Amino acid sequence: MSSADDVLAELRALRAHDLPTHGGRTLAYVYDSGLAGLDELGAGAHALASSANGLDPTAFPSLLRMENDLVAAAARLLGGTADTAGAVTSGGTESCLLAVLAAREGRRDVADPAIVLPSTAHAAFRKAAHLFGVRAVHVPVDPVTFRADPAAMAAAMDEHTVLVVASAPSYAHGVVDPVGEIAAAAAERGVRMHVDACIGGWVLPYLRQLGVDVPAFDLSVAGVTSISVDLHKYAYCPKGTSVLLHADASLRRGHYFASADWPGYTMLNTTVQSTRSGGPLAAAWAVLRHLGDDGYLRLARDTLAAVREIADGVARLDGLRVLGTPDSTLLALATEGAEAGFDLFTVADEMKARGWYVQPQFAHETSPVNLHLTVTAANRGSEAQFLADLTASVAAARQAGPVRVGAELEEFIAALDPDALTAEQFAGLLAAAGLGEHGGGAAGALPDRMAPINALLAVAPARLRERLLLEFLSQLYRP
Repeated sequence: MSSADDVLAELRALRAHDLPTHGGRTLAYVYDSGLAGLDELGAGAHALASSANGLDPTAFPSLLRMENDLVAAAARLLGGTADTAGAVTSGGTESCLLAVLAAREGRRDVADPAIVLPSTAHAAFRKAAHLFGVRAVHVPVDPVTFRADPAAMAAAMDEHTVLVVASAPSYAHGVVDPVGEIAAAAAERGVRMHVDACIGGWVLPYLRQLGVDVPAFDLSVAGVTSISVDLHKYAYCPKGTSVLLHADASLRRGHYFASADWPGYTMLNTTVQSTRSGGPLAAAWAVLRHLGDDGYLRLARDTLAAVREIADGVARLDGLRVLGTPDSTLLALATEGAEAGFDLFTVADEMKARGWYVQPQFAHETSPVNLHLTVTAANRGSEAQFLADLTASVAAARQAGPVRVGAELEEFIAALDPDALTAEQFAGLLAAAGLGEHGGGAAGALPDRMAPINALLAVAPARLRERLLLEFLSQLYRP
């Protein structure tokens, strides 16, 4: 038996190899307010309620109260009314899953249900389609602005459509889709309309208060029937809490589940989960009550200032540009011109060597390879250092030259059928990509420099890239 101190010391040693979650150096996956004491507040509240179980609200009425408070807070912020109903989920993906499930269950008369998605919609909706047997209809977005095309979205709706989705904003480019026009087209056809505001829902209203021209996107827009917002993003709550709001309780009923046909208790679920720790719920409740509107307005002001300073700095940097015209706190950086003379995957490696994580995004439709930045309040004050390191990273990448994938290997990859590959062939491809057992030393380990791997993955068709990375994931999750 190990002592508590020894176990915690081992955990700290393990965590030392992770990306930093504070200080604004990891510009994806994490959301840092930069406020002293906020983590401790969330952790303390989490500890007080972690053993309580949200499975039965009559046994733990404190959790019921806190969930209703969080739903009410989200509804007030996002155009809700007295009829608005909601649920707290484990994260944005679960919220999106439930929105699709409720829409499908609400139209059981449709034999071949479909959801209409702009091609920039979060992959969680494709996951929902896969899990619930719903057909996903992908609609290309505007090739320059990357916003959904209302006319194309309307044309894609038919008698099979049970849900239409828009983003506020899209993750890849940080732009808000024209929600009003899409919602009007959906309402005209009697189709539900969901707004994925998971990443923007808690900051866009405050940006509007600061004078930003934020397009209408929430439940106040006619035709919008549901909206999702993650509290563990720009509400700066500990992971994982999200809120799914419906315009009224009848729309929510489809994602509720009950089972009395067994000898145990009657199981009642409001979400995908049954047992739900009260910890995340209590942590989010405590953080929201502590910060309040004034706190979130200050955090939005700091974030906006950081976004603008970084975007302005990128505009002055030879060879880089911001894709589209972002409406929120997300930036996508691409090369400027066909002959930029450097590789963005190398820039990402160089930034990591300087202590920053920027997220590579592969080309898709008219969106080129780019680097994703999730800017938070913690980035305020370090913009100059970030831009200086970005400038140095571009210079280093330019000196190193573009990463090349050999023509023969590229042709070979393009001709592969991912569904017909054997385990041995997968192993060979993973090794060639640097993702195999010998790519980084230990099984599944990654080398320090990812540019050659990303360059190879970039030339692989999307389906093959999925299969390669799933095989790599399988390697990682082995005891």
